[in-house]
Amino acid sequence: MDCIFCQIVHGQSSTEKLYEDDQLIVFRDLHPQAPVHQLIVPKKHIATLNDLTETDSLLIGALFQTARQLAQKTGVAQTGYRTVFNCNADGGQAIFHLHLHLLGGRKLAWPPG
Repeated sequence: MDCIFCQIVHGQSSTEKLYEDDQLIVFRDLHPQAPVHQLIVPKKHIATLNDLTETDSLLIGALFQTARQLAQKTGVAQTGYRTVFNCNADGGQAIFHLHLHLLGGRKLAWPPG
C-alpha cells in the first residue's frame, strides 16, 4: 500500500485524528498554508476528482458537510474559510488520494499565492 492516506486510514501510519466516522478521516496538513489547515479524506481510495463516479455523490456531500462542521468547531465559520480540491499534478495535487483542504484562521488572498 503506497498511498500515505490509505496507510493513515488503515492505522499503518500515525497522525492525530481530528475527526473520524465510517466514511471520512480528518487530520492536520503537515505543511499548513493557514492557521487552520485540515485535510478531509475519504476512507475509500479515489485517486482524483476525475475518478469520481455517480455512486460517490453522497460521499462528496459528506466531505462538504464535514468541512462546514469543522469550520464551526475551529471558529473560522463566521470570519471565513476556503475549501480546495486539487486535481492532478498541474492542479497542485501531490498525494493521489482525493482530499478536501479546509483553510482558515487568517485573511486568505485571492488568487492564492
